[in-house]
Amino acid sequence: MAERFPESFRTKAKLVVYKEFIETRDKVGNMETTMTTAVPKLTALHPRIPSNSFSLGFSLTFPAKKSARVKQTCSPSAHISLRVSSSSQSQAAPEATKVSSIPSEMKACVYGEYGGVEVLKFDDKVSVPEVKEDQVLIKVVAAGLNPVDGKRRQGKFKATDSPLPTVPGYDVAGVVVKVGDQVKGLKEGDAVYGNINEKALEGPKQFGSLAEYTAVEEKLLALKPKNLDFIQAAGLPLAIETAYEGLERTGFSAGKSILVLNGAGGVGSLVIQLAKHVFGASRIAATSSSGKLELLKSLGADLAIDYTKENFEDLPEKFDVVYDAIGQCDKAVR
Repeated sequence: MAERFPESFRTKAKLVVYKEFIETRDKVGNMETTMTTAVPKLTALHPRIPSNSFSLGFSLTFPAKKSARVKQTCSPSAHISLRVSSSSQSQAAPEATKVSSIPSEMKACVYGEYGGVEVLKFDDKVSVPEVKEDQVLIKVVAAGLNPVDGKRRQGKFKATDSPLPTVPGYDVAGVVVKVGDQVKGLKEGDAVYGNINEKALEGPKQFGSLAEYTAVEEKLLALKPKNLDFIQAAGLPLAIETAYEGLERTGFSAGKSILVLNGAGGVGSLVIQLAKHVFGASRIAATSSSGKLELLKSLGADLAIDYTKENFEDLPEKFDVVYDAIGQCDKAVR
């Protein structure tokens, strides 16, 4: 499988800004804005392919007493978009940073019981996680929220979840500040990104990425491409792993055709690009609403279907694979 993508590879996956996410501020600007970022030159794919993401409308609010309130809702199957704005906030971070001292406590988003968004709390005295021999400690610069975070918070996977309290967050981008004794490929100062959980639902980490620090196994991380900033990198891991794994499980290969349902979503938009540029699809059709048809074509779709006006079930042609990124699998096979 190709390890390097062409210059045209782009993502429209929604991103989550975490930099200075939970720092106390005297004056905060618009805290309820969203951001969608195009990545013009994606040149690296995280090599590990774990399990799927899930669909959920999600809302996150931090208490006003910390001088920062964050709230965002999303429609089902969307990769959650959350942006914190302030006049003094900088989104840029150096490619390599040495941290002379690591505190014993950190700020984090935490929940100690399962439930709705009301169980989420801001805690500025969470213990910094210990680093195991095969792990590195990351100073978090940006982190992504996925629908699976909301499902987990609701207790949908409590039978296999890690113990409470939990710091949520799967996707991360940041700087290595400490390495375990068995770590060979990463060093302090390296800018890295990845999905911190090898298995999404079986014992995910108690200390996730919505914190100032998180400890992650070296094998789950990759060096951040220089042409992606930290925010862009944090928006990719789980979505692109989901897209890749689905194609791999179906045995998708060069010359095959594919229909992508919800091709303009975070996962669907990546499926189109992977199918075309990495797997060598012969023909790609994808569905979206009217306003996103041109996006589908720009990502590589040969046929863009407006689901508000057309029924993909009525297409005269058949496809080797139907990738359902919205929840319509019952209609996809005949």
